Amino acid sequence: MRMNLTELEIRVLGCLMEKELTTPEYYPLTLNALAAACNQKSNRDPVLSLSELDLQRGLEALGARGLARLTTTGGRVNKYVHSMGDKLGLAAPVRAVLAELMLRGPQTAAELRGRSERMAEVGDLAAVEEILLELQQHGPPLVVRLPRQPGRKESRYAQVFAGMPEFPEEEPEQPGAAPVARPRVGNQRLEQLEQEVGALRDEIGELRREVEEMLAAFS
Repeated sequence: MRMNLTELEIRVLGCLMEKELTTPEYYPLTLNALAAACNQKSNRDPVLSLSELDLQRGLEALGARGLARLTTTGGRVNKYVHSMGDKLGLAAPVRAVLAELMLRGPQTAAELRGRSERMAEVGDLAAVEEILLELQQHGPPLVVRLPRQPGRKESRYAQVFAGMPEFPEEEPEQPGAAPVARPRVGNQRLEQLEQEVGALRDEIGELRREVEEMLAAFS
């Protein structure tokens, strides 16, 4: 299975997974229902505005990968389903956590626990962490744990259907701008911070290499 999905394909697939769990009475989804799900302004990051032509293109690409298909249940209106449960063997709680990552981007285990409950019973925080570990150990891996950012207490997790997420660079100060006040730190503390930054960069580089190798193996 190719892992380098586009943002469009990830949004379509995530919405199909979400609606199967939250509104099973309206699933499979018509193209209109899928458009409403993909373009809704809540529980989405980023908010998108996709046309039916965009959605059809995304569905065709997902169909070629065996991840979504047109149903054969009859009726005059075409309806669509995902194949994540059959294709990758993912249970409902696991699909719920993965769908949240696909629809809202990187999140902590605690955030995922609170947000995934609307789709499935994912259990307590320890249970969610077990789900995340399962997704990290899946063959191929579907989730990675991001390096903990300075000033944050918890690590975040991200899906890797589109590859390794980009890490924001620190914006340089503009020439002529007033200097930003920074607290003074001792030499020992400064050295410790420099070591932590260096370790973080090494970890990011290693994660990037692992994902690139994974993508090459499954492309």
